[in-house]
Amino acid sequence: MKILKVIHGYPMRYNAGSEVYSQTLCHGLVQKGHEVAVFSRYENPFEPEYAQRTEQDHLKPEIKLHLINITRSKDRYRHDEVDHAFGELLAQFQPDVVHVGHLNHLSTSLISEAKRVGVPVVFTLHDYWMICPRGQFMQFNIGETEPWQDCDGQQDQQCASKCYSRYISGGESSESDLDYWKNWVNQRMAHSHDIMDQVDLFVAPAKYLKDRFVAAGLSESKVRYLDYGFDLSRFKEPAPRPERSFTFGYIGRHVPAKGIHLLIRAFGQIKGNQRLIIWGRPQGDVTPFLKEEINRLPTERQQRIEFRAEYENQNIQAEVFDHADAIVVPSIWVENSPLVIHEAQQAKVTVITSNVGGMAEYVHHEKNGLLFEHRSSLDLAKQMQRLAGDLNWAQRLGKQGYPYHEQGRIPCLDEHISEIEAIYHSLNSNKMEQR
Repeated sequence: MKILKVIHGYPMRYNAGSEVYSQTLCHGLVQKGHEVAVFSRYENPFEPEYAQRTEQDHLKPEIKLHLINITRSKDRYRHDEVDHAFGELLAQFQPDVVHVGHLNHLSTSLISEAKRVGVPVVFTLHDYWMICPRGQFMQFNIGETEPWQDCDGQQDQQCASKCYSRYISGGESSESDLDYWKNWVNQRMAHSHDIMDQVDLFVAPAKYLKDRFVAAGLSESKVRYLDYGFDLSRFKEPAPRPERSFTFGYIGRHVPAKGIHLLIRAFGQIKGNQRLIIWGRPQGDVTPFLKEEINRLPTERQQRIEFRAEYENQNIQAEVFDHADAIVVPSIWVENSPLVIHEAQQAKVTVITSNVGGMAEYVHHEKNGLLFEHRSSLDLAKQMQRLAGDLNWAQRLGKQGYPYHEQGRIPCLDEHISEIEAIYHSLNSNKMEQR
């Protein structure tokens, strides 16, 4: 088959979970003999907006990347210019199926372009962006004491006042500006629901995520639960553990939603000679302030925290898991199916994470890891202290691995690709029958 993958970023230029999964999926499809092309973006402020370039996957050169420059208008949800470029690629590549991973920073109407020429569309959900304008049900809370509060659901007025009030300058126009953003959100969400109606099938990697979309109005018949698949060849036999202090690890982006500040505060509260390693790509507007959080800790705790550079995902065992006794996933947004949880489980490294969403779906308290009260640095510190005080217990929890397999193995890529292929073939069969 010819598969056109759509994702808002592609490794190594972008290396978050949805991007890493998309690349893994593309590699698996190519290995099965399919022809795969990718439509994605890059950000070059010195080129015209919507300039285009073609590159190759640095690990699989047969995968061609069709990239469009979106730098100055990336906050928009719909771009006629992006739709046009995608339409040209559809005519050129003539895919059997379009598989969407994310449309943020691209254009929601790419799905309309695919449907216009009769190509089935599969959409893997990675967050809430189609039912929440900001994607994470987490508010800006401009002017309030506590930023980044949880949101209990999309409402036009609430979105305008809690998130888009950052565009309002105050004064006499405040009320009319708020009305403008309320109407803007209303139009954006109406458009999103129209686009969702055009998708043939959604894939949700967590049951929690599926249920949340169904609660927001998506027909249950149009969404299927299917966890991610992983290239298990990346996970070698772990190196013998050297003599070292108990080491906690964090893997991921340096953004507020990931809760690294929460982890730093919790680490500052525990007692002992533990270490904390933070892996990930520094971000200029966040990382310096994470270091400020560290500088507020007692000197002895500061010296036990280390930042390490982003790693290539193929080397995750040797570069990360061989150096950690526990992985902490402290996200303050309600994540669905974090790759890092699965990867740590395959490496037999125990996980501490929040007791909500897909995080709690894959980590079961005191069975294959520990859960802490969502957003509570105090409870996170308590769970970290428990684990650090008993290395043998930490190792026993880690060995339990993935909770939905008898041997604790995470879903392998081959099995996952077979499931995805079945979806593609089913949609194409339906298309042929309709003809």
